[in-house]
Amino acid sequence: MHKASAIAVALFLAASGCHENAPRTVSLRVAGNTPDASVTIDDQYIGVFAFVQKRGVALPPGKHRITVEKAGYFPWDRLVEAKEGDPPIKLDVALVKVPD
Repeated sequence: MHKASAIAVALFLAASGCHENAPRTVSLRVAGNTPDASVTIDDQYIGVFAFVQKRGVALPPGKHRITVEKAGYFPWDRLVEAKEGDPPIKLDVALVKVPD
């Protein structure tokens, strides 16, 4: 299964409360300074930063690229690995303005 599809399935299962035969996920939690920035995981748009910060994301096991972008700021990009049974992954995202 493609990583973006696996994330979509994990998000759906988490939202629907269906846990039978679902892959064990790891919670992704973010904090940062730009609530209207865009968050993508494995090239799939997840939502604005404030939404992700409030709700979190259920990541399926494996490596995932987390990207946060906003016009006028340098993009923020990290590779994380979610392992079954891990505690939540916590990321502190501080976007830096592009100089004028």
